[in-house]
Amino acid sequence: MKTLRLIVLTSTCFGLIFSNCNAGGNGIPRKDVKSITIKVNPKTMKYLGTVDGRYQSYNIEMAEVIGGNFWKPYPPEELNKSKTAKAPANAKSETGGADTSLFQAIPPIDLSDSRLRKLAAALGPAYLRVSGGWANSVFFQDKEKVIPKGFNGVLTKAQWKGVIDFSKAVDAKLVTSFAVSAGTRDSKGIWTSKEAKKIIDYTKSIGGIITAAELFNEPDIPGAGGAPAGYNAQTFAKDIAAFRTFTKKSIPGMLIVGPGSTGEGVATIPKSMPFIPSADLLSATPNPVFDVFSYHYYGAVSQRCASMGKDMTTTPEAALTANWLSRTDSVFNFYKKLQEQFAPGKPIWLTETADAACGGNPWAVTFLDCFRYLEQMGRLAKGGVQVIFHNTLASSEYGLLDQKTHLPKPDYWAALLWAKLMDKEVFEAGKGASGVDLFAHSMKGHEGGITLLVINTNKTAVNINIPVEAQQYTLTSKKLQGKTVQLNGVDLELNANDDLPDITGKPIKAGTIALPPLSITFITFANATM
Repeated sequence: MKTLRLIVLTSTCFGLIFSNCNAGGNGIPRKDVKSITIKVNPKTMKYLGTVDGRYQSYNIEMAEVIGGNFWKPYPPEELNKSKTAKAPANAKSETGGADTSLFQAIPPIDLSDSRLRKLAAALGPAYLRVSGGWANSVFFQDKEKVIPKGFNGVLTKAQWKGVIDFSKAVDAKLVTSFAVSAGTRDSKGIWTSKEAKKIIDYTKSIGGIITAAELFNEPDIPGAGGAPAGYNAQTFAKDIAAFRTFTKKSIPGMLIVGPGSTGEGVATIPKSMPFIPSADLLSATPNPVFDVFSYHYYGAVSQRCASMGKDMTTTPEAALTANWLSRTDSVFNFYKKLQEQFAPGKPIWLTETADAACGGNPWAVTFLDCFRYLEQMGRLAKGGVQVIFHNTLASSEYGLLDQKTHLPKPDYWAALLWAKLMDKEVFEAGKGASGVDLFAHSMKGHEGGITLLVINTNKTAVNINIPVEAQQYTLTSKKLQGKTVQLNGVDLELNANDDLPDITGKPIKAGTIALPPLSITFITFANATM
């Protein structure tokens, strides 16, 4: 019998104190729906497929590893009031056409930090992707004392060893990308393996494993990613051919992932930015061949990048609307068609995603974004995506952990419950109701168990009728844009030793239960299919 787990997300206002929902300018977009009761029966749920055992994964940007320029935190009142930090001498600002005042220099992340490791390990097993725009032009400093032209940043042996050690410590298989900038190219402008070989050889020498790699982070916007002037689809095709020939000989077990495009299916790239459609990249000759088809998804650009176009941004008032929550489906469907045409039968990975590009919106650090996070996890598992890499683990507003303290943000608690309760098998949970979405997975650690996810964006509570006894895990916050989260009414926080709190459910009996307003509830049925 297939094992099964079901998750429930609900969204209404605690104690019907609507002012809490509207704090900070929030509005609840759904109409008030009274007396909703949804019946669920785990025994009749149809099996849809299986995701990768490391489905929930995350990124640590190369800019974090080496210490580069990354998104400046939002000032308390208004963006751009504080001064931009001075960039490291060995790094240029990789802006992608955005205002350079939106960036600040960050020190290299301390991947030996015990809190960071402990909290990352709790999300495992996972994949760790070290990539981003800085990876496209980073120079791996092996024995060289002088950095050659054609690179924008420097990755040291010690920094890369830190990545390898971290991945081992937290049970995260390593995914990366390699430099494609002018310094990697021959006299004809074609990519050469010299830089990639140095990283691969060093990784092997210290006992590390690169499980998968995209050659180029976001090749559809090559100018933003540090590619040479005039880079086009034909150049990309030749680069991938050279990359594949090299890696299949030097590291045959590594998966080649691509194209890793972004900004299609929904407008998040300004018209002024040079752009190569993914269809052109994939149809160029020699036809690029990948082991895994990948894409990036951001539903909007953040308020930092509003100058790119107001229509590319979003608002907190839209965060619980059907249009916003389903946008991930629209973009997936766009790339799914390309995968079927150019890489049929290959698994699909979403290798970079968050609430919004350009570092995330101010409300990405609040409970409000947990709805998007878990909706996306549930929707794309049903669609057939095998792995999702959240951007980032611990940087900028969209990080799961605070950049300075590494303390959990609300999205981390949502991710932690997914990690503890959701397993690989995906099921059809059934139809919800207006403003109520249902998702189901097998229950981790319980053969024959099921977990239910219900997402309710109405102003009122929702009733769920269950056929057997279960355990309830309800996430709530006293404020929709609040930074604290409660599990079954108790604040979630680390103890004095940075240990995670006990994640335990509340026993519930068969029958109808009311799920509170603006809540995310995991209901586990340990013996549902026995």
